[in-house]
Amino acid sequence: MSKRAARLFAACAVLAAIACTPKPAPPDAAAEEEKLRSDAMVWFDHFAKADGPAMGNLYAEDALLMPPGHAPVQGRAAISEFLGNEAAGTKSAGLSLKNKDVTGSGVSGETGWISGTYEVVDTSGTVVDSGSYLSVHHKVNGQWLYIRDTWNSDKPPAAAAPPATK
Repeated sequence: MSKRAARLFAACAVLAAIACTPKPAPPDAAAEEEKLRSDAMVWFDHFAKADGPAMGNLYAEDALLMPPGHAPVQGRAAISEFLGNEAAGTKSAGLSLKNKDVTGSGVSGETGWISGTYEVVDTSGTVVDSGSYLSVHHKVNGQWLYIRDTWNSDKPPAAAAPPATK
């Protein structure tokens, strides 16, 4: 066999090996959506414990939290502090935050989203507020991390204070 034929044969063998190599199975979208739903419940568990660091670890380093009535909070450390303070304040006020319903979720490649509704209840179980949330996630090393997170109350905003009189 000539050198040229040997090279051609070797190239064909390499291409055949590449073509026959099994491709990884595409991710199971339903399983990934279920993981997002499960992770949302973990977030609510950490909030109930007022565990800011644990909540912060659910966010990407450059995540953006957009809470109602507050400037956006950028980055894992700032989000951890903000959510820890919010959770501690909620707990000390005798209130708890409950996930009411997951209203939707979706996955496209390494990006996912989840939406739902929540309730804030007092110690007697009376609902004192309710609202909805939406979060966008990015999968990093097998973990879905929040990259954008926001929520809003169903209640209308408080009325503006009357202008000061002279």
